[in-house]
Amino acid sequence: MTDEIRTTCAYCGVGCGILAKADGQGGVTLRGDPDHPANQGRLCSKGLALGETLSLDDRLLAPRINGIESDWDSALAVVAERFSQTIATHGPDSVAFYVSGQLLTEDYYVANKLMKGFIGSANIDTNSRLCMASTVAGHKRAFGADTVPGTYEDLELADLVVLTGSNLAWCHPVLYQRIAAAKEARPDMRVVVIDPRRTATCDLADLHLALEPGSDVALFNRLLAAIHAGGAVNREYLRHVSGFEDSLRVALAEDGAATGLPPDQIDEFCQLWLGTEKVVTVFSQGVNQSSSGTDKVNAIINCHLATGRIGKPGMGPFSVTGQPNAMGGREVGGLANSLACHLDLENPDHRERLRDFWNAPAIPAQAGLKAVDLFDRVRSGHIKALWIVCTNPAATMPDANIVQEAIAGCDFTVISDLTARTDTARLADVLLPATGWGEKDGTVTNSDRTISRQRAIMRAPAQARHDWDIMAEVGRRMGWTEAFDYSSPAQIFDEHARLSAIAAAEGRDFDISGLTGLGQDGYDALPPTRWPITAQGPQARFFADGGFFTDNGKARMIPVTARPPVAQTDAAFPFRLNTGRIRDQWHTMTRTGKSPRLNQHLGEPFLEIHPDDAAQLGIPPAGLVEVSSPAGRCILRALVTDRVRRGHVFAPMHWTGQSAPTGRIDALVSSIVDPVSGQPESKAAAVAIAPHDTAWFGFAISTTEFRPDCTYWARCCVAKGWRSELAGTREAQDWETYARALFSLPNARCQSISDPATGTARLAFLDGDTLLAALFVSRNPVSLSRDHIAAQLGSTGTAPLSGRPGRDASDPGPVVCACLNVGMNTIREAIASGQACSVARVGDCTGAGTNCGSCRPEIAVLLGQVRQMEAAE
Repeated sequence: MTDEIRTTCAYCGVGCGILAKADGQGGVTLRGDPDHPANQGRLCSKGLALGETLSLDDRLLAPRINGIESDWDSALAVVAERFSQTIATHGPDSVAFYVSGQLLTEDYYVANKLMKGFIGSANIDTNSRLCMASTVAGHKRAFGADTVPGTYEDLELADLVVLTGSNLAWCHPVLYQRIAAAKEARPDMRVVVIDPRRTATCDLADLHLALEPGSDVALFNRLLAAIHAGGAVNREYLRHVSGFEDSLRVALAEDGAATGLPPDQIDEFCQLWLGTEKVVTVFSQGVNQSSSGTDKVNAIINCHLATGRIGKPGMGPFSVTGQPNAMGGREVGGLANSLACHLDLENPDHRERLRDFWNAPAIPAQAGLKAVDLFDRVRSGHIKALWIVCTNPAATMPDANIVQEAIAGCDFTVISDLTARTDTARLADVLLPATGWGEKDGTVTNSDRTISRQRAIMRAPAQARHDWDIMAEVGRRMGWTEAFDYSSPAQIFDEHARLSAIAAAEGRDFDISGLTGLGQDGYDALPPTRWPITAQGPQARFFADGGFFTDNGKARMIPVTARPPVAQTDAAFPFRLNTGRIRDQWHTMTRTGKSPRLNQHLGEPFLEIHPDDAAQLGIPPAGLVEVSSPAGRCILRALVTDRVRRGHVFAPMHWTGQSAPTGRIDALVSSIVDPVSGQPESKAAAVAIAPHDTAWFGFAISTTEFRPDCTYWARCCVAKGWRSELAGTREAQDWETYARALFSLPNARCQSISDPATGTARLAFLDGDTLLAALFVSRNPVSLSRDHIAAQLGSTGTAPLSGRPGRDASDPGPVVCACLNVGMNTIREAIASGQACSVARVGDCTGAGTNCGSCRPEIAVLLGQVRQMEAAE
């Protein structure tokens, strides 16, 4: 298809290539790019559904000032004037930017230049502080720069892949499938998963180490001690390393008890690591989101440095990032304690080089406010003008309720976003409509340093503008006309590339000087390119022969001691809360939540709790639970499972005040941070759990959007409208009156069945024979075929009050495979028929699991369940 456009996915840091084609009616058809080195044609469920997320129904299409629609000239005049006045009155540190790993590199570059080069403050931080800051800090301590040593190919070349704090199967499915394919091709390859919770990734594991939360340092210190005892120290490589003796001494004092693992499991892990030269240790949020996250990163790196297993094919520590351009943001200095092109803010020579290159008034000599501190200063009134770009901190910051109040109380808040329907956007004084995926044009950098183009597929709607263009215009209006005289992202990228040559001359790792002078045509045609790339060409890996970016050129092993999470469980808060992502959603669902397909798998916020804990607390399956911490309170659906251990619970982080007001998980997480990186400890809150006293449960569907008014609700879109789970503490006196108000259907024809004695009611509202809405109420969690009844919206000739298909109709059941829309019942029928005796055969029969593969662990569980039933019979 010659008219397909090569672009890059909008979601995680894998950086998958996409071939997309606009259909001329606001939609897009797409497929994985077989020539992109990151995904080689694969896409996960979220990437495949990108075309379903481009509707304009919730888009912000014009600037708003104090909630009133305005024009760009007026809005930007207000922004420039208020920031200029605030700086003149209170100084440059009275203003701040909070930006996003979803921005393109060119957007990020202009924002960083405006704040650090011309406003003269380092108060620009990013939501990457919440996901990758500990990795950055650990890299800089060990390597002297924020350098990712290896490549994705190393995951396939390794003989041992260690996945620690990473549910790769759900959070980075394409990388998971690359490892799974390599393991299938080489059965001797081994995979170890280190995670307190049994995740979908464990389906691939030869060994699962369910360690205590926060105890990674203790485990890797035991590994370092075993490396020494087993004679695996690479003395030749240690010529390139300092700090070995001190790090070993601390590691030898660690007995591993803090991990909670049996000694024989620790020994099995250590012997496997020692006996396998080609080992890659992959780590992500379970390592980073900790009060000892930086130490965890260095504990991992210490083991690779001690053995020299770094920078060679199939070897090295490997951080996988959570956002599409977290790496690009790190490269341009998006964090408050960094400068562009990996220049060091603390280094006066680096500041001078940057000031001269930008012809800037001054570069701040001190780090700015990191995210948690930034919003604390907003709350205290020290930050008086705040610009938030493409992120939702009122939902995602720890102490989310306090952060929401802080933003609401700020003297002046500007928010650039695609939509006004976020917890944060509704707090803005000025709202600016930005472009999104499919409209943006620029570059992103993925987890293995590959720079890819994100290209426009369609025109920007209405008055939406690119983020770089918005910020450049504000810079010009604030008086810096020449510095921000940009007309295209190609021009910004060229400036970035030229600056990287200066950084490289200062001994920094980031160098894309080989991409200088591309011009518009060269930029338009730029293929995926891994940095560094100089005039001599690219370089795949770092550090095989030393060459670190420290003052003496040696890596630094860092002595680290295990520390438990800061929040301690006790009688009042006896459970440890782990948080994370689910398979088919991303961040706060402003994009994925628009796809009916992605809402089918897990449609509401939930709490995984062990069966013994649930029984002890009197929590039934699918009941509602109240979760409280010193910071806040949530109400969630109970998911009773042995995937979590006793005393441990897990909840996803995606739901907000727009989709499930009682499901805002970061309202439970306190603002505890790593002292080095400033990254919050998001996976170790101490919480209390109790059954939520509920008088009634409900399930509602409607062809039009509705917002419930009850104690608990969680809402999502479906193919023909909306669905919602409901619950309340007081039954309605008249359910028909309640439902008509809920759906805004005062005159629609109503069919109903009710039994006040049992508290059940079923109501359907129709226009003629067409189903407009329905409400199902019970004193227990409502049992019906949700996907079936939601599919009846807008249809005629159905029996909606039954809640289930008739005997002559099929019921695919809840969706398991979102890529191909295959339901649980379809899979069970294939297994029961005898035709599908393995995960692969299920794929042959139904298609499930044949695309991104992230549903394969669930298919394996279904296979086991059916076999158990057959054995029992």
